[in-house]
Amino acid sequence: MRYFALLIAFLLFGLSSCIEIIDDLTVKSDGSGTFKYTVNLSSSKVKVNSILALDSIDGKKVPSIDEIKLKIDQFVKTLDAQNGISNVKAEANYTDFIIKFSCDFTNVTLLQEGLKQSVMSMTKEKSIPELEHNWLTWDGNKLVRSIPEITGKKISELNESDIEQLKKGTYTSITRFDKVVEKYENQAAQLSKSKTAVMVKTDTYKLKENQDVLENTIYLTSGKN
Repeated sequence: MRYFALLIAFLLFGLSSCIEIIDDLTVKSDGSGTFKYTVNLSSSKVKVNSILALDSIDGKKVPSIDEIKLKIDQFVKTLDAQNGISNVKAEANYTDFIIKFSCDFTNVTLLQEGLKQSVMSMTKEKSIPELEHNWLTWDGNKLVRSIPEITGKKISELNESDIEQLKKGTYTSITRFDKVVEKYENQAAQLSKSKTAVMVKTDTYKLKENQDVLENTIYLTSGKN
């Protein structure tokens, strides 16, 4: 789930500042669904612009807006060609630095594989061990989800000198179903009034300190809502 927008935010910008991330996953009874991901850096746009004005930061080349656009286009094109993935869309606001991504999938396994292949298309690295981690498992009545290891790795590398900014940043994880939720294991999670959606929200600093804070196992009732 950092596979797209979080990749842009952390790998390209290297920001340790205020960031809002919304991870929205819909899973239907047959395992198909929709994945949406939003990264909002509008609160940090002054810092983003100052970084983009540099040639390099911490020894790493700072990409231009045009280079970022090319990477996003490459990601979308690669993902759209993956088996089981359709309706791939990406929107990027380079004034406020808000990036939105969405796609439909036929099952969560193909979603994960498609995203992994698309991330690999954006890097010169031959392998990224963190991508081998499966962050979703679904058996038709139970969903186990976490954040990808590659997300946790990048978040753990954030500079603690910006702790206050990290505390202002948020990561919201939403999971939606076409069945009623029977129970869930993350005690910090909230159930919607319809009992068909579960939300877990934390700040970026807590996520840096404990990457398991967003993990959840969600059990559904056997009947439809």
